[in-house]
Amino acid sequence: MKFSVCLPTGFEGVMHPIPFVEATDFVPLAQLCERLGYDGVWGNDHITTQHYVEEKFPGRTPRFYEVMTVLAFCAAATTRLRVGTAVAVLPMRDPLWLAKQAATLDAMSGGRLDLGLGIGAYREEFAAWAPRLARTAQRGEMLDEGLAMLHALFTEPRTSFDGKYYACRDVAMSPKPAQAPLPIYVGGHNMASVERAARWGRGWLPGWRPWAELAERIATLRARAAELGRDPDSIEVAPQFSVTVGRTPEAAEARYMASDLVAHRKSLAYTGRDLSQQVVANLVGSPDLIREKVAGLAAIGVRHCCGLMFPADTLAEYREQVEWFAEVVRPGG
Repeated sequence: MKFSVCLPTGFEGVMHPIPFVEATDFVPLAQLCERLGYDGVWGNDHITTQHYVEEKFPGRTPRFYEVMTVLAFCAAATTRLRVGTAVAVLPMRDPLWLAKQAATLDAMSGGRLDLGLGIGAYREEFAAWAPRLARTAQRGEMLDEGLAMLHALFTEPRTSFDGKYYACRDVAMSPKPAQAPLPIYVGGHNMASVERAARWGRGWLPGWRPWAELAERIATLRARAAELGRDPDSIEVAPQFSVTVGRTPEAAEARYMASDLVAHRKSLAYTGRDLSQQVVANLVGSPDLIREKVAGLAAIGVRHCCGLMFPADTLAEYREQVEWFAEVVRPGG
């Protein structure tokens, strides 16, 4: 099992208070994760404030740091640690420029980039970014086209692409990523995301789901990959979980339920997840319970607890939880 930490690039107001993290905090956090034996650090991708956050924190604007820039600084300040996006919102990024950023970062980090891609949690954010496009655009279609275009740019000497949303003509993309292929993790937990991961992904990066459902979708992913002529074992199952460690299961649950993350979960209720399962299905509990949960996840085919999220009220509390979880699961051990 691999373990990676999600840096708070876009979590002010969502999981943490406003303000929470300074730009100068990210490199020391990445270095801490490397010392503790984590496999990587990942960052999420937001551009503007969600409506529910504005209502909850009137007059306060969360700082959302651009994820590729943060990861570049973290990669430059570490030697072994992988860096990843959990996830970069592909419909809000030009695929050609994202390909150039990713290839450059992968080359300069010595092949340590994992590129997680998804449609984004909030359509309201997409509408704020591109109000005219949002009138008719289907973000799922944009993601499908973007994945196909990125694959071509990363693998072909020259690329021409003519889609509904994206196009390029005779583009010579160089340098290519240091990794061949560059690991692309497809974010999302619906069946369309399972299909995209089976077709394009080196990894599937869903959010948490009830474990029985997660096990069913892992089986579907493996079967669909085989149908497409791919080795199912070549696709890493890498869900993103929340982590709260406490001395007892009750203490951990109380701490989790008091966090701002609960309001975030409610804002995403449209995704169909059963919120009554959010404690049991995440890595919330005492050290012994969390170890049991990790073993249970491994048994259903999870290979990477990816972009782990640590709800906290202060950066000191965040660091404490990151350190405690490392002691619990011994990442890298």
